[in-house]
Amino acid sequence: MTARLLNVSEAAEYLRCGVSTLNKLRVSGGGPVYVKAHGRVVYLESDLDKYIAQHRIKSTAEERAA
Repeated sequence: MTARLLNVSEAAEYLRCGVSTLNKLRVSGGGPVYVKAHGRVVYLESDLDKYIAQHRIKSTAEERAA
């Protein structure tokens, strides 16, 4: 099985956010794990799935406690 790599635009679309939001998250350290390959930023689809899973919230009460 081959790992699927997504460029910044594809990753932002996958996460349903803007490219600028994803770039800001990368700079601040709050975004998904990424790879720098040949001077380009790419994301493994599996890392994006992990990022989504880590940010799941069950209720608004849980969100306030975070």
